[in-house]
Amino acid sequence: MESSFLELRCKEVVNVVDGKRLGHIVDIVFELSTGTITGLVVPGDKNIWNVFKSGGEIFVPYNQICKIGDDTILVELYSTTLRGSSNTISFNEAKNKKS
Repeated sequence: MESSFLELRCKEVVNVVDGKRLGHIVDIVFELSTGTITGLVVPGDKNIWNVFKSGGEIFVPYNQICKIGDDTILVELYSTTLRGSSNTISFNEAKNKKS
């Protein structure tokens, strides 16, 4: 199955562990040396008292994606991880480097 970043970012990400909606994909992270996707980035929690401040971005490892449907991406997250490591680059970072 092939899908573009534009198609994926329109899908809502839902955690099957607790049924929580994590939001829509904001970025894709991939390994520079191999070009393989290592995971997705979704928005962090928004606090009701501080609507304008994000709780950080959540990294969803590729191996924790259960199913990609027409409208929804189901993931299995038991704990949240902040995104990135030094040997990975996100889609948006790569796009900005080209400019």
